[in-house]
Amino acid sequence: MTEQSFHIPVMGTGFTIDTPLRVAPLGIDSCLSLVDDVLIEQMREALCLRFQRPYESIPRKAEDSRARRITAYLDLLHELVQETFDEIRRQPFFQPNQKERYFRLLPDGSALRRSWETLLARRGQPGCEERQQELTLGMKPGSIDVNIMAKLDRVPVDAEGRPGPPEQGDALAALRGFANSRLEAAVVVSAGLNKRLYKYMAQFRDFYRDAEGRARKRIIIKVSDFRSALAQGKLLAGLGLEVFEYRVESGLNCGGHAFGSGGRLLNGLLAEFRERREQLCAELRPLVESCLRSAGLGAELPDEACRSRLTVQGGLGVHGEAARMHAEYQVDATGWASPFLLVPDVTRLDPDTRRLLVEAGPDDLYLSDASPLGVPFHNLRRSSSETWSRAREKNQKPGSNCPKGFLVSSVEFGPRPLCTASAAWQRRKLELLDAGDVGGRRAVLDKACICDHLGNGALMELDPDQEPLPVAVCPGPNLAWFNREYSLEEMVDHIHGRICLAPAERPHHLAAELVLNVDQLQRLRAADDGTESSRRRLEEMAQNLEREMSGLLTLAAGPAYPGENLASISPMVATQRARLEALLAPVLVDC
Repeated sequence: MTEQSFHIPVMGTGFTIDTPLRVAPLGIDSCLSLVDDVLIEQMREALCLRFQRPYESIPRKAEDSRARRITAYLDLLHELVQETFDEIRRQPFFQPNQKERYFRLLPDGSALRRSWETLLARRGQPGCEERQQELTLGMKPGSIDVNIMAKLDRVPVDAEGRPGPPEQGDALAALRGFANSRLEAAVVVSAGLNKRLYKYMAQFRDFYRDAEGRARKRIIIKVSDFRSALAQGKLLAGLGLEVFEYRVESGLNCGGHAFGSGGRLLNGLLAEFRERREQLCAELRPLVESCLRSAGLGAELPDEACRSRLTVQGGLGVHGEAARMHAEYQVDATGWASPFLLVPDVTRLDPDTRRLLVEAGPDDLYLSDASPLGVPFHNLRRSSSETWSRAREKNQKPGSNCPKGFLVSSVEFGPRPLCTASAAWQRRKLELLDAGDVGGRRAVLDKACICDHLGNGALMELDPDQEPLPVAVCPGPNLAWFNREYSLEEMVDHIHGRICLAPAERPHHLAAELVLNVDQLQRLRAADDGTESSRRRLEEMAQNLEREMSGLLTLAAGPAYPGENLASISPMVATQRARLEALLAPVLVDC
């Protein structure tokens, strides 16, 4: 592990597609998506050309092409990152070079940075050369982690709708591509539970510790709450597999798909992890040991086994908020995503879309129904993807030709699944709706071809002279408080509290999360069908929100960390409590 206190999470299918190449040599962990192997192959070709590496195409219809494409790309990234990192390590101290940049990016309190500062102060003194060697050996590259969306596990089907082998499913093929690569890194499993995927992990020896007690491939589970962490941890432990890290993400104050957490906010969720964290190790370690003994793999685990890291991400915007996460909830690191969309050094995005993000205010970043998965999706108004979709709608040709098909799911019109953003599905669906059903027609037409459009920003930046492509982008609402492009140094210094890029009036991320949850409850209230289950869902969410608001008020009464806008919490709680009471007055029971 490096000494950085943050990581850069996956963003879309293309925004972090080569982020590890940009930041891993500087000791920063980051994550790329394995959804779009078409884009991955295009990126591999481009990087081979740029770095003068031989390139042999892996056609999409070739045998096991998805897994092979992923393995080839990850191996290329590994090779390029290692070469760049080795070059940085060979550079001299006391000069303005990438080695100095590596150490300047470290947090002030890290042991490695303190040793470097001591070296600078004692330049030329006895022992200086030995200290330089020690510091060089202490440098580590950032991890090249990958993300697999568990729910996206499309299995190929024939013309009659008969499924192919489960191993050819998108999630399993992606895992195989990662497992067969030379990376020593982590796979982040997000977007739900896939038991078939977990069982498949057990087929790859790299996910287990070797004779030296080290696992070459680590498992990170993105979770919404402690119950999910324990349940998924037990499934993996029963296979002898350890969870390296639980990654808690705000259900709504995030980018991309928004998986709401029923009114529970980060402060309450993390408090439960803090109080029950030891339970994870106590319950999971015996399961892992038992499985390993049964499999003849031995059961002598090192002391740190099953003591999973805990990280948090979603909506963090200033150093003080991250400092609270570390100090009060004992998280090991924080994730910072959307602000890096404004850092050209780090993410791939075409200039026009990046300009729209720079100019975007709170009303331009909204929770939409654009995702074919049927999950609320953070979106940007006036994106070229939105413009493209509206133009096709106006020309009576709505929907996409579905060039990639990663989100096919509907079998409403036959055994062969279709994507709800495709022209084939939308045309048939619209034929079934009355012309006067404005809401129903709008729900159909709002679906966007995100599995293709989310990768186009990377392609547009690769070749600015090509014909414009529709670009979708999925920033979190926190991005509205950042209003220009930044360098990597600026953003890292902001995260570490050396400078502040956000305005003082920016609300606390927990206050913003509260508003987003009341907004969601308002949407649920509007869709309330009057059934008992719907009423119970509203009541449970209201109870959770009331409990979390009480916790927020307690937090707001305490001291603030530097730059933390605690003053925004109390008035926000008062406003949202009044909203909540008004929304649920007809159905709310005594909470």
